[in-house]
Amino acid sequence: MPNSQVSVSNKLIAVMVMLVLFSPLAIDIYLPAFPAMADAFHVPVTQIQDSVTWFLFSMGLGQLVAGPLADRLGRKPVALIGIFIYGLSSAVAWQAASYEWLFVARVVQGFGACATSVCAFACVRDSFGPERSGQMISYLNGAICFVPALAPILGAWLTHEFGWQANFSFMLGFAVLVWLLTFILLPETRPVDTLSEGRLLSWQRYAPILKEPVFLYHAILCMLAMGVVLAYVTSAPVWLMETLGLDMASFTYWFGANAVLNIIAAMVAPKCMDRFGTRTTLHLGLLVLMASGLSMWLLRDWKVAEGFMLPILLSSFGFAWVLGSAAGKALSPFGRQAGTAAALLGLVQMSGAGALVSVTQRLGLNAPDLLVVHTLLLVPGLILFWMPAGKRLHKSAVKRT
Repeated sequence: MPNSQVSVSNKLIAVMVMLVLFSPLAIDIYLPAFPAMADAFHVPVTQIQDSVTWFLFSMGLGQLVAGPLADRLGRKPVALIGIFIYGLSSAVAWQAASYEWLFVARVVQGFGACATSVCAFACVRDSFGPERSGQMISYLNGAICFVPALAPILGAWLTHEFGWQANFSFMLGFAVLVWLLTFILLPETRPVDTLSEGRLLSWQRYAPILKEPVFLYHAILCMLAMGVVLAYVTSAPVWLMETLGLDMASFTYWFGANAVLNIIAAMVAPKCMDRFGTRTTLHLGLLVLMASGLSMWLLRDWKVAEGFMLPILLSSFGFAWVLGSAAGKALSPFGRQAGTAAALLGLVQMSGAGALVSVTQRLGLNAPDLLVVHTLLLVPGLILFWMPAGKRLHKSAVKRT
């Protein structure tokens, strides 16, 4: 490959990595500030947790528009608009004088993050095809996992030195930087034969995707796996720091250790898919998530950080392997509707997980029991995977229009 082509490819990958970082940054950087924010706004911690779940809900819902727009206008302009919305809402959250303004800013911020995410994954499908896209998604997930390793440490320092508002001013600065880099470096990857006619929000646009069993099955698996992660992310700060009494340094240590394992798991997943195939990788991931839920149940009365975090560390591998193999397979049939398919996948995965966790958090369960419930929700998907119908749903991808 000529050096110029290598350069373009490297630039594209670098920008895609930055585009997918908006969402985890908006979630993880201010986790250590949860108690301080609850005190500042005089609200229960569960309402601060809602600012995460509703961010993800709006992030998924917004993709119904962002995906078709990316197919119609192109990946680059939609990504730039999304970054602008993200930065503007970060500024509003930074200056929020009440919880209501913070909540509104977070919901709007989710709409901005959805555009950057759907454009990044559509670029993956555009550039790497139906088979390699699953591997590239795993690599992107590995990059995403650097944020939970570093963001809570940065957020703890920002909160301690400048107050919780500094987390959102950092998000604003990141948005300004990435907007400039995206404007300069991101090439347009939308294929010339992309289907973009018709209304943005119409049944005719989404029906072929929603009627595809391969998409539905794997998108739901992505949603349930994401629910496990979201339940952990939203419950861990309160459980570890308030219930178990960990200080900020110990919390960031455990959170960072889990993120490091996420990185390793996401890097290993493509190699597993290469060597054993996506079906075996998905099967292994589901089994590992089941094992993590079982270990969480067995250790639920061990009220120390290890009793909660060891099952979580195990689940990191299950999540990475499920998401990498299932997300790539969900998008594989839709070469000419990659943006719309990526948008629907994001809707199911993000909004579905956000709504699901918001409901389960109201059941009054402690953090370990909440995680057990979310792993049990994957059992029907595993049973279907073992059946003949499951074998038909997950086989070598056939490109469709």
